[in-house]
Amino acid sequence: MSKPKVIALFPEASYGAALNCIGIAQELRARGARPVFICHESFRGVFSEYGFGEYSLASGKGDGQVSWTEFIDRHKDAFRQSPLDQISSYVVPTWNAIVDTAIRAEDPLKRLIAQIRPDAIVLDNVVMFPAVANAGVPWVRVVSCAETEIPDANVPPYLSGLGGRKGPDWAAFSARYLREIQPVHRRFNAFLAECGMKPYSAGDFLENSPHLNLLLSPEIVRYQRKMPLDPARFAYLDGCVRKEAPYALPALAAHNDKPLVLTSFGSLGAMDVSMIKRMIAVFAALPYRFIVNVGPWRDHYVQVPDNVLVESWFPQPSLVEKSAVFIHHGGNNSFCEALYYGVPSLVMPYCWDGHDNATRAAETGTGLALNRYDWADEQLAGAIGRLAADTKMCQRLKDNAARMRAAAGVSVAASAILDAA
Repeated sequence: MSKPKVIALFPEASYGAALNCIGIAQELRARGARPVFICHESFRGVFSEYGFGEYSLASGKGDGQVSWTEFIDRHKDAFRQSPLDQISSYVVPTWNAIVDTAIRAEDPLKRLIAQIRPDAIVLDNVVMFPAVANAGVPWVRVVSCAETEIPDANVPPYLSGLGGRKGPDWAAFSARYLREIQPVHRRFNAFLAECGMKPYSAGDFLENSPHLNLLLSPEIVRYQRKMPLDPARFAYLDGCVRKEAPYALPALAAHNDKPLVLTSFGSLGAMDVSMIKRMIAVFAALPYRFIVNVGPWRDHYVQVPDNVLVESWFPQPSLVEKSAVFIHHGGNNSFCEALYYGVPSLVMPYCWDGHDNATRAAETGTGLALNRYDWADEQLAGAIGRLAADTKMCQRLKDNAARMRAAAGVSVAASAILDAA
């Protein structure tokens, strides 16, 4: 018997990428491979909970990872700004922190790869780790952010939140973006040179893999590219959702016979306690049940309306499937899960590709976008009501969900990865 192929998965230190990779790893394991995870220190235990081996990226200098909770807390005032103004206030500091992570992780990552001896490496990140490219085995790029991460003349600039119709605002955003990130990009290219790699083009922090590239973007929200991606190296997964154990929804004190609305802003967006409390005050008067993921800040919610349940964690796919509306920050994992289960999205973005997905949801008729802070009570209530009552949209989303399930994204990913390995 042949030895099982060892596939090392290395997601970035975010739950969106981590949970997306878990879905792929579950299918790899079902096919007889041995998937293992390289993880940042703060994510230790996330993957072993699903039965996967973990290799912690710790070193004497720390694990090469910034504390993203502290980072977000320092920069949260930027979330009230437009995507254009966030370039200098949030995007540039974020790229600097990400580049720092890659530089500090290089030596411990090389040691881990030598220890694991994988047949292939799956990199779900926004930055290149030279140890991956130089490992001597095929590596796979997973684009778990919005499709805008891979540029094209017909695709809006990444992180811009601009619509799909090209105009002068595209060029203005791109020009400012390239100008502002130039110093950190030069620093990153110097690091690549130290590792024996060629410099990247302006604005690029991660190249496409010469072996395989996987995109989550479902067809219903996909752009019509001027230069179509080569199907020999690029595969669209039409979503990639992990399997969770069944979840019994607890009874609320009121409205248990009403439609369910799920609210989750991700592991970092949950720190916006005052904004979420303001939303909950609106929820109290609406004829729905509300489930709200508040992360580690559960103790801040002392009094909660009878039709609202708040907790630090829920198995999100299990709840999305039961929901009539999903309110989220536009993280690509959440957006794809909503589409996978045929649920309309109310996207309230605050940074990164959330802006792109909010705009895309509105312009493709898969949801609505709402400014995260600048809304009146009746606007939030009205948006929830419109989405829940839009039978035409809901049926279109249910039909699309059936197509996405038939596409079996995790199976496509696992097959392609094993072929590459």
